[in-house]
Amino acid sequence: MELIVYSSPWCGDCHEAKRWLGKHKIPYREINIEEVQGAAEEVVKNTGKRAIPQFVLDGKWIQPYVPRQGFKYQEMAQLFGVQE
Repeated sequence: MELIVYSSPWCGDCHEAKRWLGKHKIPYREINIEEVQGAAEEVVKNTGKRAIPQFVLDGKWIQPYVPRQGFKYQEMAQLFGVQE
């Protein structure tokens, strides 16, 4: 399994997503859209919007949160096969 997380230091939802991944010991590679040239455009190209965090799991783009509602704990737990 390869997981890439597109995020930014100012993003609260990103912090929660990475905290959750760490809690469940799920390894990932982070791409900071503020530091990696073209990363923000890659998000827009693949999702149609400038929204982070974004997970890319084995090449499939997944938005792990609902805007203004927060992280999708149960859905992500099922996806990654962990207990919430």
